[in-house]
Amino acid sequence: MRAHPAEDWTLASLAERAAMSVRTLQRQFRQSLGMSPVDWLVRERVELARQLLETSARPLAHVSSLAGFGSEESFRRHFRLATGVSPLAYRRQFGAAA
Repeated sequence: MRAHPAEDWTLASLAERAAMSVRTLQRQFRQSLGMSPVDWLVRERVELARQLLETSARPLAHVSSLAGFGSEESFRRHFRLATGVSPLAYRRQFGAAA
Protein backbone atom coordinates (compact mmCIF):
# COMPACT_ATOMS: atom_id res chain seq x y z
CA MET A 1 0.00 0.00 0.00
CA ARG A 2 2.85 2.36 0.80
CA ALA A 3 4.44 1.89 -2.63
CA HIS A 4 1.15 2.52 -4.48
CA PRO A 5 -1.02 4.80 -2.32
CA ALA A 6 -3.16 5.95 -5.26
CA GLU A 7 -4.32 2.42 -5.99
CA ASP A 8 -7.94 1.67 -5.14
CA TRP A 9 -7.33 -0.38 -2.01
CA THR A 10 -10.26 -2.18 -0.41
CA LEU A 11 -10.41 -4.35 2.66
CA ALA A 12 -11.42 -7.27 0.44
CA SER A 13 -8.43 -6.82 -1.88
CA LEU A 14 -6.05 -6.49 1.07
CA ALA A 15 -7.45 -9.56 2.76
CA GLU A 16 -7.16 -11.53 -0.46
CA ARG A 17 -3.52 -10.49 -0.89
CA ALA A 18 -2.80 -11.47 2.70
CA ALA A 19 -4.69 -14.77 2.27
CA MET A 20 -6.99 -14.14 5.22
CA SER A 21 -10.52 -13.04 5.92
CA VAL A 22 -11.41 -9.36 6.16
CA ARG A 23 -12.17 -9.71 9.87
CA THR A 24 -8.84 -11.42 10.56
CA LEU A 25 -6.98 -8.78 8.56
CA GLN A 26 -8.65 -5.97 10.50
CA ARG A 27 -8.02 -7.63 13.85
CA GLN A 28 -4.36 -8.41 13.14
CA PHE A 29 -3.72 -5.00 11.61
CA ARG A 30 -5.16 -3.30 14.68
CA GLN A 31 -3.18 -5.54 17.04
CA SER A 32 0.05 -4.85 15.17
CA LEU A 33 -0.29 -1.15 14.39
CA GLY A 34 -3.00 0.11 16.71
CA MET A 35 -5.25 1.32 13.90
CA SER A 36 -7.42 0.01 11.11
CA PRO A 37 -6.04 -0.56 7.60
CA VAL A 38 -8.13 2.36 6.33
CA ASP A 39 -6.81 4.73 9.01
CA TRP A 40 -3.24 3.63 8.25
CA LEU A 41 -3.73 4.21 4.52
CA VAL A 42 -5.16 7.69 5.07
CA ARG A 43 -2.19 8.51 7.31
CA GLU A 44 0.22 7.32 4.62
CA ARG A 45 -1.58 9.34 1.96
CA VAL A 46 -1.45 12.47 4.10
CA GLU A 47 2.27 11.93 4.68
CA LEU A 48 2.89 11.61 0.95
CA ALA A 49 0.83 14.76 0.33
CA ARG A 50 2.90 16.61 2.97
CA GLN A 51 6.11 15.62 1.17
CA LEU A 52 4.71 16.72 -2.18
CA LEU A 53 3.53 20.05 -0.76
CA GLU A 54 6.96 20.66 0.78
CA THR A 55 9.00 19.77 -2.31
CA SER A 56 6.94 20.68 -5.37
CA ALA A 57 4.76 23.39 -6.82
CA ARG A 58 2.24 20.92 -8.22
CA PRO A 59 -1.39 22.09 -8.08
CA LEU A 60 -3.41 20.76 -5.15
CA ALA A 61 -5.53 18.67 -7.51
CA HIS A 62 -2.40 16.88 -8.72
CA VAL A 63 -1.08 16.38 -5.18
CA SER A 64 -4.46 14.98 -4.19
CA SER A 65 -4.44 12.54 -7.10
CA LEU A 66 -0.83 11.42 -6.59
CA ALA A 67 -1.48 10.80 -2.91
CA GLY A 68 -4.51 8.66 -3.72
CA PHE A 69 -7.38 10.76 -2.48
CA GLY A 70 -10.59 10.34 -4.44
CA SER A 71 -11.30 14.05 -4.57
CA GLU A 72 -9.80 17.38 -3.57
CA GLU A 73 -12.54 17.72 -0.97
CA SER A 74 -11.55 14.41 0.62
CA PHE A 75 -7.89 15.41 0.47
CA ARG A 76 -8.53 18.74 2.17
CA ARG A 77 -10.70 17.18 4.88
CA HIS A 78 -8.23 14.39 5.74
CA PHE A 79 -5.23 16.70 5.53
CA ARG A 80 -6.81 19.24 7.87
CA LEU A 81 -7.82 16.51 10.35
CA ALA A 82 -4.28 15.12 10.39
CA THR A 83 -2.30 18.37 10.45
CA GLY A 84 -4.65 21.00 11.80
CA VAL A 85 -4.14 23.24 8.74
CA SER A 86 -5.29 23.32 5.14
CA PRO A 87 -2.99 21.97 2.41
CA LEU A 88 -2.50 25.50 1.06
CA ALA A 89 -1.57 26.88 4.49
CA TYR A 90 0.81 23.96 4.97
CA ARG A 91 2.50 24.67 1.62
CA ARG A 92 2.84 28.35 2.50
CA GLN A 93 4.54 27.49 5.77
CA PHE A 94 6.69 24.50 4.76
CA GLY A 95 6.98 24.62 0.97
CA ALA A 96 10.33 24.91 -0.77
CA ALA A 97 9.77 28.62 -1.40
CA ALA A 98 8.85 29.28 2.25
